[in-house]
Amino acid sequence: MFPNKLMTLCCAAALIAHGPAAMAADVVIGVPNWPSVQATAHILKVAVEDRLDLEVDLQDGSNTAVFEGMDAGTIHVHPEAWLPNLDHLKRQYVDGKKSIKLSPLAAKGTQAMCVTKGTADRTGITDIKQLRDPEMAKNFDSDGNGKGEVWIGAEGWGSTPIEQIRARSYGYDKTMTLQVMEESAALADVEAAIKADKNIVFFCYTPHHMFVLHDLIVLKEPTFDARQWVIVPPSPTPGWLEKSTAGVAWDTASLNIGYATLLETEQPEVAAMLGNVSLDTDTLSAMTYALTVENQDPAEFAKTWVEENADTVDGWFQ
Repeated sequence: MFPNKLMTLCCAAALIAHGPAAMAADVVIGVPNWPSVQATAHILKVAVEDRLDLEVDLQDGSNTAVFEGMDAGTIHVHPEAWLPNLDHLKRQYVDGKKSIKLSPLAAKGTQAMCVTKGTADRTGITDIKQLRDPEMAKNFDSDGNGKGEVWIGAEGWGSTPIEQIRARSYGYDKTMTLQVMEESAALADVEAAIKADKNIVFFCYTPHHMFVLHDLIVLKEPTFDARQWVIVPPSPTPGWLEKSTAGVAWDTASLNIGYATLLETEQPEVAAMLGNVSLDTDTLSAMTYALTVENQDPAEFAKTWVEENADTVDGWFQ
């Protein structure tokens, strides 16, 4: 083959690859890194593709990346935006720029610090404030450095920096090492601790299957008080942590679907459908169990779920 013909074919191939056949999907759904949001993302994908015959892509990303993508128009949907965790993003994009909207329907969630029942029995811990006691903290010291360890969440979660603030507000940032890791690794540590009769304390939340699998004790805290809940958004600029305070329990969480406002003009049927989606806490907990404990493939799970809940899904499109 002559060089000029080879060049012509290569250019043609490039045009095909980047032409209409390879254009972006009709809808792009962002997928952060926890089980219920992954299940919901796949269910929304199947529902939209089946009922509206549109192409839907899933794109992994942190909460911040998904909100920034919705603002830019490169991502269209966040399947499970937790508030108050993401209040700072809500203020910027929903209330301020109005480039994002939140569905009026929302599941409810809870967030706290938990120990296993065995841990509570062995140590006598009942209250989160006990973690600031160096003697109590030693019960959670697995590496012998004199400080305990506590998992406060995964990188990219809206709750993780708030748990940093809470640890500082309660004072156990001085006695406990704050661990940030993927949830799968943290829950594997919980399983191992239970099997070995070892003590463990960790961030816990609902909807989640962990309360089905294990006998967990939620540590007591003062009731939520908005006057004592001051959260400065995390920033590379020093001072955000020191300017924040959260020495009380979390308020009840609201789990909303977020979507890019432009979707109302570009894909109005999708935008209308997203405003009708309602998945309650028990349903979301069952989904996390299916994906995490039963190790079901998210895509296959979603396909089956949509088939078995056809009436519910049809109601989203009315």
